[in-house]
Amino acid sequence: MDERAPSLSPSQTSREETAAPPRQCAPRSPSQSGFRPADPMAVGGEDQLGHEKKMDVDVPASEDGGVEAAAPALEAQSPDDPPEEVTDRSKWKMSVIYLCVYGFMASIKPGEPFITPLLLSDEKNFTRQQVTNEITPVLTYSYMAVLVPAFLLTDLLRYKPVLIIQGVSQVVIWVILFLGHTLLQMQFMEFFYGITMACRVAYSSYIFSLVTPALYQRVAGYSRSSVLLGVFMSSVLGQLFISVGEVYYSTLNAISLGFVSFSLLLSLCLPWPKRSLFFNRTKQQEQREQAALAKSELDQMNPKEDAPAAASCWKNSVFLQMLLELKNVVKMPSLRLWSMWWVFNSTGYYLVLFYVHILWNNVQLDSADKKVYNGGVEAASTLLSAMTSFMAGYVKIKWNVWSELVIGVITAVQAALLLLMRTTTNVWVCYAAYVLFRGVYQFLVPIATFQIASSLTKELCALVFGINTFLGMVLKSLMNLIFSDKRGLGLDVHAQFLVYFIYLTILAVIYFVCAAAVIFRHFRRQPDAGGGASDQATPTELGPVSLNSEERPLSNGKSAKA
Repeated sequence: MDERAPSLSPSQTSREETAAPPRQCAPRSPSQSGFRPADPMAVGGEDQLGHEKKMDVDVPASEDGGVEAAAPALEAQSPDDPPEEVTDRSKWKMSVIYLCVYGFMASIKPGEPFITPLLLSDEKNFTRQQVTNEITPVLTYSYMAVLVPAFLLTDLLRYKPVLIIQGVSQVVIWVILFLGHTLLQMQFMEFFYGITMACRVAYSSYIFSLVTPALYQRVAGYSRSSVLLGVFMSSVLGQLFISVGEVYYSTLNAISLGFVSFSLLLSLCLPWPKRSLFFNRTKQQEQREQAALAKSELDQMNPKEDAPAAASCWKNSVFLQMLLELKNVVKMPSLRLWSMWWVFNSTGYYLVLFYVHILWNNVQLDSADKKVYNGGVEAASTLLSAMTSFMAGYVKIKWNVWSELVIGVITAVQAALLLLMRTTTNVWVCYAAYVLFRGVYQFLVPIATFQIASSLTKELCALVFGINTFLGMVLKSLMNLIFSDKRGLGLDVHAQFLVYFIYLTILAVIYFVCAAAVIFRHFRRQPDAGGGASDQATPTELGPVSLNSEERPLSNGKSAKA
């Protein structure tokens, strides 16, 4: 009920994350956003939440991103190697426009920011304990269970069927909210919300099958902007219906059901791509991969001429090569740092998004103003998230030196905001702290995305983002089970926010200790190299962390060490 994201993160952000380098990755979306990741296509992200057109990377949706699942990265590729299904300029333009319209319409769910108030209202009449400890935890479990199958099916089925599944899930969600009244029905609603969020990766990566690599960054900006605009408009509409129109929550549910039903119809008319990332390759791609595999160290070290054809085909598959390559990721400090940030910080971020609406309801009990402004707050947080993501593209800093310090400072700020949200009795202070909490987190999303993607091929980039998202969901599920679920400690929402505050505080301390070690090593080495602190290279705009001399970017079948 809080943020139904992720990206990948693609999917949204209410319930909900250029001179390009040779390799670049467009994250998944978003989930993203703040309460229930608004649309599973935005945020991410978990999904996520803004897109920086001046940067070398596009933010994963969701804040919702989500947060969300992984999207393809930009790969150096011949400009005369277009997708088979897109040979005409006007054709791909119309396909991209249609997909953006779909992304916008699928994000319009005016009732989404008000799901928690609905469950706690006289219309549904659930207790705060039921919503906190029995209904909301199902979302996290469902998301974790469906994420990996959704990631694989997205590529195997070529996007469109997964988008249709997402559309059906959204319709089921709002039918249950409109007609359901039992605890079990609301738990099923959360289960389908998890499916919706997990499927957001299909939208995030779909658009890359429509155009050539040279256009990846531009079209990623279009698709991301359309989702963010949809999330923003959805939140504003919901608030206007409640504050100005004074409609009942049930009426808002019916309006949302109409919008998601229309977006389902739009998904049925989407074009069906002929290629995807791992399982559906063009002939030219397959030829290049076979040539590379023939020279790979893996084949040289493990020749198996007598292996069965099926086994050989599987051994030489791109997907398996990517899995074998993952062991080299941990050898690269920048990838290790930002992947850990993605896993651990996104956990705290999304748990806050999932439960913050329950906290607001608690605080409002002690407030003179009983009106609900969830929609307006989500709109403001989405707007600020987009702005901070945009600002990240203008940051000039040596990330190989200051990454840990920047992450530590932002994590400490988030922890302080959580403490403020937990202790205040003024709902407007709580609103403001939440908006800032989301905004500062989204500042790091595009930076983390680029730092991870700049050293990876697009296939490995997608896999790394998918694994990071999955590990984050596993951690979220464990924390939910221990602290939120009635089968665990079953803490109330204020106690949960204290746990999240302690969790982020511990992370901030770890980041500061690591930052001190990195900075000390950096300045100690400079005199040995014949220079001083004043001889530092001029900070540059957002760029990849420098690799050690013995390391080079990862690629299929290659080692991280030269």
